[in-house]
Amino acid sequence: MTSKVAMITGAGSGIGRAAAHKLLESGYRVALLGRRKEALEQTAATSAQPDNALVTPASVSDPAQVDAAFRQAKERFGRLDVLFNNAGTGAPAVPLEDLTFEQWKTVVDANLTGVFLCTQAAFRIMKAQEPRGGRIINNGSISAYAPRPNSGPYTATKHAVSGLTKSTSLDGRKYDIACSQIDIGNAATDMTARMAQGIIQANGQMAVEPRLDVDHVARAVLFMADLPLDANVQFMTIMATKMPFVGRG
Repeated sequence: MTSKVAMITGAGSGIGRAAAHKLLESGYRVALLGRRKEALEQTAATSAQPDNALVTPASVSDPAQVDAAFRQAKERFGRLDVLFNNAGTGAPAVPLEDLTFEQWKTVVDANLTGVFLCTQAAFRIMKAQEPRGGRIINNGSISAYAPRPNSGPYTATKHAVSGLTKSTSLDGRKYDIACSQIDIGNAATDMTARMAQGIIQANGQMAVEPRLDVDHVARAVLFMADLPLDANVQFMTIMATKMPFVGRG
């Protein structure tokens, strides 16, 4: 068991909820950040240690809301050891030329600006606390290596997250802040339900894709979070074994 403190964004559902449950079960105190207060409350209530969960409703793309959420977590728990930048979204799967500016901006704000703002807030806490340092885990995507058709905004932001992960790793060294990235392929959540019905492939055909139990992803996040700060998983890919990623296209 541990007494570490974690912040998880997008904690109201899917991977964020699964990771929150796993960390709480393992003794972490966890701040749950997301836009929907009711969903965050459900994450806390259905966890093994609801008293160790703090609900902090906020939009990751709003600087003032992010600062307020991290300040609330610091006031409640006293420090921050782990940030899991998990929140994200996608745009409608339409041809690139048909995307609206608003659809593009929504994805950039959530997937990239949100990671940046939360990373900044975590740096400010982690570099000043005693003992100093912490770990930031970014939810990337295998789309940063092999995009799906009609995924321009999502793919572009996930490429950018990979760059931000590397910059964070470098810039965090002087503060004893480690940064990791987990690239997930087809975790079985509501977001990937359509893959069980068939999803468009690079050649234009539709195909059913296998998915993996989201608990495996949560256990991978826990493994990364538990590492001492002198060890780091820089990039991890966890995916359904038979999904069409290797050799895609």
